Amino acid sequence: MKTIALYSIKGGVGKTAAAVNLSYLSSLLSTPTLICDLDPQGASSYYFRIAASKKYNSDKFLKGNKKIFQHIKATDFENLDLLPSDFSYRNLDIELSEEKKPQKKLKKNLTELSEDYRFVFIDCPPNLTLLSESVFAASDVVVVPLIPTTLSIRTYIQLKDFFEANKLDSSKILPFFSMVEKKKKLHRDIIDEFRDTQGFLTGTIPYNSEVEKMGIYRAPLNAVLPNSPASKAYRNLWEELRAHLERSK
Repeated sequence: MKTIALYSIKGGVGKTAAAVNLSYLSSLLSTPTLICDLDPQGASSYYFRIAASKKYNSDKFLKGNKKIFQHIKATDFENLDLLPSDFSYRNLDIELSEEKKPQKKLKKNLTELSEDYRFVFIDCPPNLTLLSESVFAASDVVVVPLIPTTLSIRTYIQLKDFFEANKLDSSKILPFFSMVEKKKKLHRDIIDEFRDTQGFLTGTIPYNSEVEKMGIYRAPLNAVLPNSPASKAYRNLWEELRAHLERSK
Protein backbone atom coordinates (compact mmCIF):
# COMPACT_ATOMS: atom_id res chain seq x y z
CA MET A 1 0.00 0.00 0.00
CA LYS A 2 1.20 3.49 -0.86
CA THR A 3 0.00 6.48 1.14
CA ILE A 4 -0.07 9.86 -0.62
CA ALA A 5 -0.75 13.00 1.41
CA LEU A 6 -1.99 16.10 -0.40
CA TYR A 7 -0.73 18.83 1.87
CA SER A 8 -0.18 22.58 2.02
CA ILE A 9 0.49 24.97 4.87
CA LYS A 10 -1.85 27.49 3.21
CA GLY A 11 -5.29 26.99 1.72
CA GLY A 12 -6.62 27.92 -1.69
CA VAL A 13 -3.84 26.27 -3.70
CA GLY A 14 -5.79 23.44 -5.37
CA LYS A 15 -5.01 20.75 -2.78
CA THR A 16 -8.45 19.16 -2.60
CA ALA A 17 -8.96 19.27 -6.37
CA ALA A 18 -5.69 17.40 -6.76
CA ALA A 19 -6.65 14.84 -4.10
CA VAL A 20 -10.01 14.16 -5.75
CA ASN A 21 -8.69 13.89 -9.30
CA LEU A 22 -5.54 11.92 -8.51
CA SER A 23 -7.44 9.39 -6.40
CA TYR A 24 -10.01 8.98 -9.19
CA LEU A 25 -7.26 8.43 -11.77
CA SER A 26 -5.68 5.86 -9.47
CA SER A 27 -8.96 3.93 -9.32
CA LEU A 28 -9.09 3.69 -13.13
CA LEU A 29 -6.23 1.20 -12.93
CA SER A 30 -8.77 -1.25 -11.42
CA THR A 31 -6.84 -0.63 -8.25
CA PRO A 32 -8.69 -0.34 -4.92
CA THR A 33 -8.16 3.24 -3.79
CA LEU A 34 -9.21 5.10 -0.66
CA ILE A 35 -9.38 8.85 -0.20
CA CYS A 36 -9.29 9.90 3.44
CA ASP A 37 -10.72 13.37 4.01
CA LEU A 38 -8.96 14.74 7.10
CA ASP A 39 -9.99 18.35 6.58
CA PRO A 40 -12.88 19.28 8.92
CA GLN A 41 -14.23 21.48 6.10
CA GLY A 42 -14.98 18.25 4.25
CA ALA A 43 -14.46 19.49 0.69
CA SER A 44 -13.44 16.09 -0.72
CA SER A 45 -16.47 14.50 0.93
CA TYR A 46 -18.66 17.21 -0.60
CA TYR A 47 -17.26 16.63 -4.07
CA PHE A 48 -18.14 12.94 -3.81
CA ARG A 49 -21.62 13.66 -2.40
CA ILE A 50 -20.87 11.75 0.78
CA ALA A 51 -21.45 12.71 4.41
CA ALA A 52 -20.19 10.94 7.51
CA SER A 53 -22.59 8.93 9.59
CA LYS A 54 -23.96 10.74 12.64
CA LYS A 55 -22.28 8.03 14.72
CA TYR A 56 -18.85 8.81 13.29
CA ASN A 57 -16.42 11.31 14.80
CA SER A 58 -12.75 12.03 15.42
CA ASP A 59 -12.64 9.69 18.42
CA LYS A 60 -13.69 6.72 16.29
CA PHE A 61 -11.16 7.71 13.63
CA LEU A 62 -8.34 7.58 16.18
CA LYS A 63 -9.49 4.21 17.50
CA GLY A 64 -8.90 2.76 14.05
CA ASN A 65 -9.57 -0.86 13.08
CA LYS A 66 -13.30 -1.64 12.80
CA LYS A 67 -14.20 1.89 13.87
CA ILE A 68 -12.70 3.09 10.58
CA PHE A 69 -13.75 0.18 8.35
CA GLN A 70 -17.44 0.45 9.14
CA HIS A 71 -17.52 4.14 8.20
CA ILE A 72 -15.74 3.89 4.84
CA LYS A 73 -18.22 4.49 2.02
CA ALA A 74 -18.20 3.63 -1.65
CA THR A 75 -18.21 6.54 -4.09
CA ASP A 76 -20.09 6.53 -7.39
CA PHE A 77 -16.89 5.31 -9.03
CA GLU A 78 -15.66 1.72 -9.15
CA ASN A 79 -12.60 0.91 -7.02
CA LEU A 80 -12.78 4.26 -5.22
CA ASP A 81 -13.89 4.53 -1.59
CA LEU A 82 -13.98 7.47 0.79
CA LEU A 83 -13.52 7.88 4.51
CA PRO A 84 -15.52 11.09 4.93
CA SER A 85 -14.60 14.02 7.09
CA ASP A 86 -16.50 15.06 10.18
CA PHE A 87 -16.50 18.53 11.73
CA SER A 88 -15.22 16.97 14.96
CA TYR A 89 -11.88 16.55 13.15
CA ARG A 90 -11.16 20.11 14.25
CA ASN A 91 -10.33 18.51 17.63
CA LEU A 92 -7.88 15.91 16.25
CA ASP A 93 -4.81 17.80 17.43
CA ILE A 94 -6.08 17.92 21.00
CA GLU A 95 -7.04 14.25 20.93
CA LEU A 96 -3.74 13.22 19.34
CA SER A 97 -1.80 15.06 22.06
CA GLU A 98 -3.37 12.68 24.59
CA GLU A 99 -2.03 9.60 22.77
CA LYS A 100 1.19 7.93 23.95
CA LYS A 101 2.80 8.06 20.49
CA PRO A 102 0.79 10.66 18.57
CA GLN A 103 3.14 10.84 15.57
CA LYS A 104 2.77 7.11 14.98
CA LYS A 105 -0.99 6.82 15.56
CA LEU A 106 -2.16 7.58 12.03
CA LYS A 107 0.41 5.27 10.47
CA LYS A 108 -0.75 2.41 12.68
CA ASN A 109 -4.40 2.99 11.78
CA LEU A 110 -3.74 3.21 8.06
CA THR A 111 -1.56 0.09 8.07
CA GLU A 112 -4.68 -1.82 9.06
CA LEU A 113 -6.12 -0.91 5.63
CA SER A 114 -3.19 -2.29 3.65
CA GLU A 115 -4.89 -5.54 2.65
CA ASP A 116 -7.85 -3.67 1.16
CA TYR A 117 -6.28 -0.74 -0.70
CA ARG A 118 -3.34 -0.27 -3.04
CA PHE A 119 -3.37 3.53 -2.74
CA VAL A 120 -4.55 5.77 0.09
CA PHE A 121 -4.82 9.50 -0.57
CA ILE A 122 -5.07 11.89 2.38
CA ASP A 123 -6.66 15.31 1.89
CA CYS A 124 -5.03 17.24 4.75
CA PRO A 125 -6.17 20.42 6.50
CA PRO A 126 -4.06 23.49 5.65
CA ASN A 127 -1.94 24.02 8.73
CA LEU A 128 1.20 22.74 10.45
CA THR A 129 0.19 20.90 13.61
CA LEU A 130 0.55 17.63 15.49
CA LEU A 131 -1.90 16.07 13.03
CA SER A 132 0.34 17.19 10.18
CA GLU A 133 3.31 15.48 11.85
CA SER A 134 1.29 12.29 12.15
CA VAL A 135 0.39 12.52 8.45
CA PHE A 136 4.05 13.05 7.49
CA ALA A 137 5.04 9.92 9.42
CA ALA A 138 2.24 7.87 7.85
CA SER A 139 2.82 8.93 4.24
CA ASP A 140 5.14 7.55 1.59
CA VAL A 141 5.04 10.91 -0.19
CA VAL A 142 3.77 14.37 0.71
CA VAL A 143 2.52 16.02 -2.48
CA VAL A 144 2.49 19.81 -2.12
CA PRO A 145 0.64 22.07 -4.59
CA LEU A 146 2.23 25.48 -4.98
CA ILE A 147 0.92 28.52 -6.81
CA PRO A 148 3.95 30.06 -8.57
CA THR A 149 4.08 33.13 -6.35
CA THR A 150 6.59 34.36 -3.78
CA LEU A 151 4.41 33.63 -0.74
CA SER A 152 3.57 30.12 -1.91
CA ILE A 153 7.25 29.33 -2.46
CA ARG A 154 7.89 30.67 1.05
CA THR A 155 5.52 28.04 2.51
CA TYR A 156 7.46 25.34 0.66
CA ILE A 157 10.72 26.57 2.20
CA GLN A 158 9.06 26.66 5.64
CA LEU A 159 7.92 23.06 5.17
CA LYS A 160 11.40 21.93 4.13
CA ASP A 161 12.90 23.73 7.14
CA PHE A 162 10.37 22.04 9.46
CA PHE A 163 11.28 18.59 8.11
CA GLU A 164 14.99 19.24 8.56
CA ALA A 165 14.58 20.72 12.04
CA ASN A 166 12.59 17.71 13.17
CA LYS A 167 14.82 15.15 11.43
CA LEU A 168 12.09 14.05 9.03
CA ASP A 169 12.75 12.63 5.59
CA SER A 170 12.45 15.68 3.32
CA SER A 171 12.77 13.47 0.21
CA LYS A 172 9.09 12.62 0.80
CA ILE A 173 8.13 16.17 -0.21
CA LEU A 174 7.01 16.33 -3.85
CA PRO A 175 5.90 19.84 -4.80
CA PHE A 176 4.18 20.74 -8.06
CA PHE A 177 2.85 23.99 -9.49
CA SER A 178 -0.91 24.50 -9.36
CA MET A 179 -3.30 27.18 -10.62
CA VAL A 180 -0.70 28.26 -13.16
CA GLU A 181 -1.44 31.27 -15.37
CA LYS A 182 1.21 31.26 -18.08
CA LYS A 183 0.23 34.77 -19.18
CA LYS A 184 1.70 36.04 -15.92
CA LYS A 185 5.43 36.69 -16.11
CA LEU A 186 5.88 35.99 -12.39
CA HIS A 187 4.38 32.51 -12.82
CA ARG A 188 6.62 31.77 -15.81
CA ASP A 189 9.73 33.06 -14.05
CA ILE A 190 9.16 31.07 -10.85
CA ILE A 191 8.42 27.86 -12.77
CA ASP A 192 11.60 28.33 -14.81
CA GLU A 193 13.57 28.94 -11.61
CA PHE A 194 12.36 25.77 -9.88
CA ARG A 195 11.83 23.52 -12.92
CA ASP A 196 15.04 21.55 -12.34
CA THR A 197 14.98 21.66 -8.53
CA GLN A 198 15.38 18.21 -7.06
CA GLY A 199 12.09 16.74 -5.87
CA PHE A 200 9.82 19.00 -7.91
CA LEU A 201 7.30 17.21 -10.11
CA THR A 202 7.37 18.61 -13.64
CA GLY A 203 3.60 18.34 -14.18
CA THR A 204 1.70 21.60 -13.68
CA ILE A 205 -2.02 22.25 -13.28
CA PRO A 206 -3.37 25.31 -15.10
CA TYR A 207 -5.70 27.85 -13.58
CA ASN A 208 -8.97 26.76 -15.17
CA SER A 209 -12.58 27.70 -14.53
CA GLU A 210 -13.60 24.07 -15.00
CA VAL A 211 -11.64 23.10 -11.88
CA GLU A 212 -13.60 25.69 -9.91
CA LYS A 213 -16.82 24.16 -11.27
CA MET A 214 -16.08 20.85 -9.56
CA GLY A 215 -18.22 22.22 -6.74
CA ILE A 216 -21.11 22.27 -9.21
CA TYR A 217 -20.37 18.92 -10.86
CA ARG A 218 -19.61 17.33 -7.47
CA ALA A 219 -17.41 14.79 -9.20
CA PRO A 220 -13.77 14.52 -10.30
CA LEU A 221 -13.10 16.74 -13.29
CA ASN A 222 -11.53 13.77 -15.07
CA ALA A 223 -14.85 11.94 -14.79
CA VAL A 224 -17.06 14.68 -16.24
CA LEU A 225 -14.72 16.53 -18.62
CA PRO A 226 -11.85 14.14 -19.38
CA ASN A 227 -10.67 16.11 -22.42
CA SER A 228 -10.38 19.50 -20.71
CA PRO A 229 -6.85 20.95 -20.43
CA ALA A 230 -6.92 20.63 -16.63
CA SER A 231 -8.01 16.97 -16.82
CA LYS A 232 -5.13 16.19 -19.16
CA ALA A 233 -2.78 17.99 -16.78
CA TYR A 234 -3.99 15.89 -13.84
CA ARG A 235 -3.46 12.73 -15.89
CA ASN A 236 0.11 13.76 -16.68
CA LEU A 237 0.72 14.57 -13.02
CA TRP A 238 -0.68 11.21 -11.92
CA GLU A 239 1.49 9.29 -14.39
CA GLU A 240 4.56 11.11 -13.09
CA LEU A 241 3.59 10.49 -9.47
CA ARG A 242 2.80 6.83 -10.12
CA ALA A 243 6.17 6.33 -11.80
CA HIS A 244 7.85 7.87 -8.75
CA LEU A 245 5.97 5.53 -6.42
CA GLU A 246 6.88 2.53 -8.54
CA ARG A 247 10.56 3.46 -8.44
CA SER A 248 10.47 3.82 -4.66
CA LYS A 249 9.20 0.30 -3.99
